Amino acid sequence: MASDSPASRAPSAPPPRKLPALEPETAFFWTSGADGMMRIQRCVACRTWQHPPLPRCATCGSEQLAPEPVSGKGQVISYTVNYEAWLPGLPVPFVLAAVELAEQTGLHVLANLDGPPAAARIGLPVRVRFEQHEDVWLPFFAAEDGL
Repeated sequence: MASDSPASRAPSAPPPRKLPALEPETAFFWTSGADGMMRIQRCVACRTWQHPPLPRCATCGSEQLAPEPVSGKGQVISYTVNYEAWLPGLPVPFVLAAVELAEQTGLHVLANLDGPPAAARIGLPVRVRFEQHEDVWLPFFAAEDGL
């Protein structure tokens, strides 16, 4: 997907939160949205997905790990609605969701859920979207049916 596709948002004012550092171990995750694809670390030896990235596979101990594209589809397994503006300019309320990705049971990503907080629910089918800020593409999720 191109960066100007519906799966991404155009760059806007800097987010009212600190951007993640692009460390060698995690840069692929924070920059992979540039092409509209989410990438998650996967073990080459046993094919287990794991997030966040680790230096060894949590399942088999292999050091042969690589980022691979995922579908970006999943479902909300938990969420919280935050009403506190932790930083000046942070819009509230917002939903922080734990999303289980479709590729593997137990493969979770924490991210904001786009849409009205009242529409958030456990089991909500979602798809990843990205918002670019500098060299970082922040993943967030939106309901498959458009919330």
